[in-house]
Amino acid sequence: MGGFFGIVSTQPCAPDLFYGTDYQSHLGTRRGGMATYAKEDGFFRSIHNLESTYFRTRFEPELEKFKGNAGIGVISDTDAQPMLMNSHLGRFALVTVAKINNLEELAQQLLSENMHLSEFSSGRINPTELVALLIIKGKNYVEGIENVFRSIKGSCSMLLLTEDGIIAARDSWGRTPIVVGKRNGAMAVTSESSAFPNLDFETVHYVGPGEIIRINADHSEQLRKPNRGMQICSFLWVYYGFPTSCYEGRNTEDVRNACGRAMGKEDKTQVDCACGIPDSGIGMAVGYAEGHGCPYQRAISKYTPTWPRSFTPANQDMRNLVAKMKLIPNKEILDGKRVLFCDDSIVRGTQLRDNVKGLFDLGAKEVHMRIACPPLIYSCPFVNYSASKSDLELITRRIIKDFEGDPNKNLAAYATTDSPEYKKMVDEIARQLKLSTLQFSKLETLIEAIGLPKEQICTHCFDGSSFYTLEEENQPAE
Repeated sequence: MGGFFGIVSTQPCAPDLFYGTDYQSHLGTRRGGMATYAKEDGFFRSIHNLESTYFRTRFEPELEKFKGNAGIGVISDTDAQPMLMNSHLGRFALVTVAKINNLEELAQQLLSENMHLSEFSSGRINPTELVALLIIKGKNYVEGIENVFRSIKGSCSMLLLTEDGIIAARDSWGRTPIVVGKRNGAMAVTSESSAFPNLDFETVHYVGPGEIIRINADHSEQLRKPNRGMQICSFLWVYYGFPTSCYEGRNTEDVRNACGRAMGKEDKTQVDCACGIPDSGIGMAVGYAEGHGCPYQRAISKYTPTWPRSFTPANQDMRNLVAKMKLIPNKEILDGKRVLFCDDSIVRGTQLRDNVKGLFDLGAKEVHMRIACPPLIYSCPFVNYSASKSDLELITRRIIKDFEGDPNKNLAAYATTDSPEYKKMVDEIARQLKLSTLQFSKLETLIEAIGLPKEQICTHCFDGSSFYTLEEENQPAE
């Protein structure tokens, strides 16, 4: 995934930029970067690897080098950014939150037009550099950003730090968010509104799909109207959104509470307590306990002194070890209890299987699992929220392959809540994970909790549906 933060102020912006960018750290683990602009000093940029440490550790020692009243920062799970460009449009720095499925195709097209791309030892193309090259093909910034919207298959939201403020452009279908905040003498834009309260910003605008705005210290200007259609990612509220963040005016923790409360009211399973798998399962568990009428207890706690946020090594064995080591079960609460756990999702299932065994070993009488979203049956072509490289990494697809002999067969039936195929699949997941019972949230429950019309929310990973294709172009509203 990834997240960004930008600020234009009447005062030096480095401290606010530093903390605002750090508040995106739950969204990425690979690279962090910041860039500032000062009229006297020009642009200054720094990029660091975050795979073995944290954003603050890397950037705090050089904070005094960032001069000026305007800056952008990013935490990325993909590429090194910001990119610095000098073009006929002017000088600018660029950060993106993007998934570009036709990256190689676009790169070849640009090379055929006598443009160049930096050569990396990894052999990979930097998606943010490619976006920058697409932008500078335009006669102005707006035309260049519209070229990005037309060209890419996937999604792309971006911030451009220019010599005249910050330009923010949200993905053409609005799959990832941008929020605008204001305080006396400053304006900011961010992926996560949770960056605002401690920096004294008040949310004033949710940037629309395909909308382009420019912010300065005291005002914002719309450069392009929003598009008619929106397909914001539902997984924002399920998993990677921070509890205090709001998207389209809907708070993440409220949605998780509502999902849990609805499941708790419907569930007839007798349990002694409800618990949340930290961090994203806690809000759901609080709601479940309220709806079910059982106590909420912390039978598992996250060891926050050294695991303050998610950390995802590239190696699967190491990921499994990390997942185990950062969560510590409480034997005194588990022993002899019928314990129900709430979690955001089940992807591969390997970590959960090991955790369930450990809970029984510590004396749990029963271990029940309730999941905040429907089963993940389709990989996402729009947003980088998972490290999965293949559909067969999903436990659902492996089970469907076992049942059908083909992991792609009869998917619509398996995605239909309470169909015979759906029930058979869920029962098999529970059996493989050795759970006492397993239930997933209904898609209708999730949509109702989010509170937006179904056609404005992308649920592709659950039901394979998308109101719009990768190739379809969104049009501005009248």
